[in-house]
Amino acid sequence: MPAPNEALLISGRKQRGADALPFKIVTGHGVYVLPVFSKASRLTLAMQEAEVVEDCYTKQGLTLAVRAVIAFKVGDDHESIAAAARRFQGDQGQMPTLVGRIFSGHLRSIIGSMTVESIIREQQTLADAIVDASKPEMARIGLAVDSLQISSIDDKGVGYIKALAAPHQARVNQEAKVAQAAADRASAMAQQESIRHQAEYARQTAIAQAQYQAEIDQAQQTAAQAGPLAAARATQEVIAERALVAQKNAELRQAELIAEVVRPAEAEAERIRALARAEADATKLSAEAAAAQDRIALDQAIIDKLPEMLRAAAEGLRGANLTVLDGAEGLNSVVASLASQGMTMLETIRSGMRVEPAAQPGNAVAPISPKSAA
Repeated sequence: MPAPNEALLISGRKQRGADALPFKIVTGHGVYVLPVFSKASRLTLAMQEAEVVEDCYTKQGLTLAVRAVIAFKVGDDHESIAAAARRFQGDQGQMPTLVGRIFSGHLRSIIGSMTVESIIREQQTLADAIVDASKPEMARIGLAVDSLQISSIDDKGVGYIKALAAPHQARVNQEAKVAQAAADRASAMAQQESIRHQAEYARQTAIAQAQYQAEIDQAQQTAAQAGPLAAARATQEVIAERALVAQKNAELRQAELIAEVVRPAEAEAERIRALARAEADATKLSAEAAAAQDRIALDQAIIDKLPEMLRAAAEGLRGANLTVLDGAEGLNSVVASLASQGMTMLETIRSGMRVEPAAQPGNAVAPISPKSAA
């Protein structure tokens, strides 16, 4: 049974038909071969490679050393297999050599019609042209070309290709330098931008640290001043309390002075005013009694007026804010004093109202002095 990339050729038996081949081709399946009457051989259908190295002359007369690689194989159809079997059955190693020679001729022919510039710029076009030119010959020997690649082109030291590349190389170098300069500029800008960002970050960090330190210092100062401030507030509160106590003491002392000095003075003044009013009333009564020459009526009138006079004296004491220090005994003393004053007033009036024997009705009555009234 042949391998997937092989064709089995069976010979030794006569094939029928006008176009019958001298051997039978078997691919993809097995077949029974009689050992004595038939002979079997194998033909490879695998991909093979041929290399061409050829000096070719261009249209300009320049010599180019061209290297090409051809990938080929025996065709898959029976006609191609039969054609390849007839030519290479005895020595299949001749296929790469023959293919190289075929492609060398076509390579020289096609390159001779082209310039160096077109050969260099249009290598794929060159390869396609060589394959197309070689297909009929390759088909006649049962081979099919899979691909052709131009691996190298050299002007053999003339320098023509290098000269052709010089403008492009210069332009490439210039563009490379421009690109490098742009890259360097962009790198420098990026570096400067990075430095600015770092400086900005450093500035923001320094500001933040300064703010944090200021807050810490303020907190420490507040904590350090908390004790003295609390002591000062306590001292102020003590001073305020002392001032309040002093004000209360002053008010109390003022009340005491009013009670001890002012009120007794006012009471004394009122008593004196009451006595003066009583004296005036007594003088008036005395004048009226002297005019009537009636002592009994005078006494009776004085007696009648005496309660009112005492009442007036008492009224004078009512408004006074007197402080009685001895309790009931002190109160009895005040009442007794009032009674004594009333008796004194009565005696004064009586003594002052005596009419002298030689006094005439038109004479004025002698006034009562304040001393006697007292």
